[in-house]
This record gives sequence, C-alpha cells and structure tokens, in this order.
Amino acid sequence: MITIFTTPKPFRGDTKVRQYNAIRSWKRLCPEVQALLIGDEEGTDRAAAELGAAHIPDVEGNEYGTPLVSSIFALASEHARYRLLCYVNADIILTGRFIWCAREITQRWSRFLMVGQRWDLDIDRPIDFSRPDWEEELVSEVMAAGKQMSPDGIDYLLFSKGLYRELPRFAVGRAGWDNWMVYRAYSLGAPIVNASAFVTAAHQNHDYSHLPEGIAGVWEGPEALRNRELAGGRYSIFTIEDANFRFSKSGCIERQFIVRRRLRRVVAAAMDFSPSWALKPARKAKELLGKWRKRVWLAGTGSG
Repeated sequence: MITIFTTPKPFRGDTKVRQYNAIRSWKRLCPEVQALLIGDEEGTDRAAAELGAAHIPDVEGNEYGTPLVSSIFALASEHARYRLLCYVNADIILTGRFIWCAREITQRWSRFLMVGQRWDLDIDRPIDFSRPDWEEELVSEVMAAGKQMSPDGIDYLLFSKGLYRELPRFAVGRAGWDNWMVYRAYSLGAPIVNASAFVTAAHQNHDYSHLPEGIAGVWEGPEALRNRELAGGRYSIFTIEDANFRFSKSGCIERQFIVRRRLRRVVAAAMDFSPSWALKPARKAKELLGKWRKRVWLAGTGSG
C-alpha cells in the first residue's frame, strides 16, 4: 500500500519518546505499511529493529553533516516496496483518516501530491497504541489544546512514485525545501490535494537544542539561506494553499478556492521587485491580504 520514510533525530530522551510515538502510529495505519528510517543518528538502528522498520544508514550529507533531501528521496524510491510514498517528519503522529485519503486519491489519480497542515500539541508521554480509543483520545486532545500550523509549514508529503526525480541539494529540516516540493508538483501539472480539514496530523512540540543555532538555524542560518537560493525564491510563494483540490471536513475531494492564492502571488512579487519607496504599501497590502485570507478560510470551514 504505502512506504513511509523519514530522517530521525538522535533517539535520546524526550525525542526518543516522540519519535517512537510517531513511527508506531504509522505502522498502525494499515497492514501494508513499509517504514524506512534514513540516516545514522544515535539509536536509529535499534529503533528500526524494535519498531519493525527498515534502516538505511548511508545518506549523503552537506558540509555541516545535515542529510540532503535529494539523497533521502532517492534512497526511499530505491528501497520502496510500494508505489505510494510519503515523507513525514519523525515527530508527526498520523491517524486513520490519512490512509483513507491515500486510498481515495489513488483511485482518482495515478500521479499526485497530498499535503496538509499539522496540529502542534504538547505530548511528553509514550502513547499506548494497544488501547482501542487511543486515536479518539488524541484527536480530542488536539481539538481542545492543539494549535494548527500555518499553511506555510509542510510536515508530510504523500506522492506517487516517480513524481520527484532529480531534486536540488536541499538540507533537510531547514526552511524552503518543503515549499519548493509543492512548486515542483505544480510545475509538473500534478494534482495537489490539501488534506488539512480532514486529516489530523499531530506534531509533538519540541525545542531545537539538536541544532547548534537553535530554531534560528531553521530559518536564518547558512543552510536555510542556501535552501532558499536553490529554491529560486519560490519557497515564499508556494504553500499548502496552492493546492488545487482539498478534502472537505466530510472527506469529499473538491476544488480548492484559488483567488486568494493568485492574489498572494501578486503581492509576493510586488514585495520582491518593488523599489524601497513602495515597500511600505506593499507590506500593508500583504497584511490586509492575510486578514482577508483568514476570514475566507474560516467561512469555508464553517468555523467562527
């Protein structure tokens, strides 16, 4: 059915708990799940053995030792048992609706990309997946205390094998590369589906002590700047809102409203190319557009 792959952080302390939670949730999606742990961080081999995943240690890294997205995806494609692949960050818990969406999409298209917004939640305990109500309890906790990430952040990419072939040498875990993947699917003419309204993807909150520069390294460090250069500036334009289809709250695939996406691109282009005297009104237009997008989204989802 599906090959899910990731590049974990070292399996230590709370990070180990979070990553075990995530990988165990993937393995429970359906009987035909192949999990690939790519990289050689501390404890990865043992975790793979305990969780029934395959371990692929020989991933190419940059001069900072950060694994390269191009190598991760190439290895996943090479070792994948199935034609349906999904990259997921190693701290994301997936629930049953995810695999339901995967089945629905594969019945409709042979080539596609599915993305969705995550829900940030404080989880510092191992989840007991043997309990029949674990998923219901988690979703209730997410709805009560979770916070949905903006459409700019992408923590999972479900796609058909062969969609991504030659990729730039992005550093994983740094800004820009995930947004470029949406752009790439768009440029290839593949349907892009937004599953945010239907799929609960729980992100277990954590700090960034594993990075020398902390969270600043994700957005502002040399690797992030290089990712943005490799993306050609498009990272700031393509987000989950650039999907041309979406799952409704009831699980139906429908066209996604696109006017806000086109307006956002116009404003982004104005910000990139406006002379200094025009930056203030351009920023104001961007601010007003953001407020309008939020009102449209709330109206479309029936919230508020």
